[in-house]
Amino acid sequence: MNDEELIETLASFSLFADLSRGEVEAVAHMFTEQWFTVDQRILRQGFSGTGFYVILEGEAAVNIEGDELARLRRGDFFGEASVVLDEEPIADVVAVTPLRCLVLPRGELQEWLMTTPAVTYRMLQAELRRLRAANRWRT
Repeated sequence: MNDEELIETLASFSLFADLSRGEVEAVAHMFTEQWFTVDQRILRQGFSGTGFYVILEGEAAVNIEGDELARLRRGDFFGEASVVLDEEPIADVVAVTPLRCLVLPRGELQEWLMTTPAVTYRMLQAELRRLRAANRWRT
């Protein structure tokens, strides 16, 4: 994927929908790209979170104590809660297919969120949807 394709891909994700083209370009250059193989654990429950991940290609499972609670796909993100709360992840995130992500290291997420309120708002919406879904699982 060249830079132009990456920018177009990011612009199509709901997390970045409110950003200008220039802001999306800045995101593309701020994040690094990482690939993960099938069954590779990206986040480990109870251990330090390493960063904020946005899925470009592939699928990942969110597992708690071996039970799959959710599937993450293209445009989804993870890792933000443990970074923002400065706590260990409460779940494993494991690649189900070859997984390609953009990653923002833990030390850069807070400043980026403070300077991009549109992304912060979209992230909050996604978090509330996740919370609502988790509450439904319990009933």
